[in-house]
Amino acid sequence: MDLFLQTLLNGLLQSGLYALVASGLALAVGVLGIVNFAHGEFLMIGAFLAWAASTYLGVDPLLAMPLVAAAVFAVGAFTYRVSIRHVLLAPELNQMLLTFGLGILLQNLALMLLGGNTRTVSTPYQASSLQLGALSIGGPKAVAFALAAVVLGALYAVLYRTDLGRQMRAVAQNRRGAQLIGINVDRVYLIAFSVSCALAAVAGVLVCVLLFASPAVGLVFALKAFAIIVMAGLGNLTGVLWASALLGVSEALVQTYVPGGGGWSDAVFFLMIFGTLVLRSFRGAR
Repeated sequence: MDLFLQTLLNGLLQSGLYALVASGLALAVGVLGIVNFAHGEFLMIGAFLAWAASTYLGVDPLLAMPLVAAAVFAVGAFTYRVSIRHVLLAPELNQMLLTFGLGILLQNLALMLLGGNTRTVSTPYQASSLQLGALSIGGPKAVAFALAAVVLGALYAVLYRTDLGRQMRAVAQNRRGAQLIGINVDRVYLIAFSVSCALAAVAGVLVCVLLFASPAVGLVFALKAFAIIVMAGLGNLTGVLWASALLGVSEALVQTYVPGGGGWSDAVFFLMIFGTLVLRSFRGAR
């Protein structure tokens, strides 16, 4: 029983990071109506900025998180202005090709400038742990889960308690209707996409602390974020929470109870996408 509870706890702690990555992607899909295939690369940028702050400035990556988020917010705003805004009304294939190409560009720039080696940071709390009876919680995982919860709480508060959030929801529901009542749709799109990138960067800081930074580190998290928003429903930010928990716990159970589960766990997200699509097709056929 203790092993089962420990596995559930590990999965739930991991789900906080997944929810953070997926919420940024869901925000872009829900408000702009565009699937950003470069979302993982903004996570990668956040991870490298956190590593640089720790290595060259001696600043704890978690303390550098607000500056990293602000920097990637600015990168996201620039990206929107020079590229994304020009394909919002274009066919979906054009949008996908643009963001896919952008992701390849950013990843290869990182490879040319920084090389393919992984970079790690060292923090005083990296080996710390908390004991809850028979259960053990890694200090960095607990901190990452708490920070993810705070950031997500702030995001939901903005979306449901502020005028900006109401404008985003209005634009997501009906772009033309929002324009007719005086909402600056282009400004809302700019902010939503930039916030989406900043959320990915915050997740990147946590990934740098928990794992490492590398040019390809964002890919696996982006794939899992796609799985989560498919399960939750495209643009459904509330559904992201339970879908992230389901993915995190499922991976933990596979790692613990399936022989060779460490390798199989990375395929869980694909099985969930497949199962979700088959189930929806079956319901649609009925």
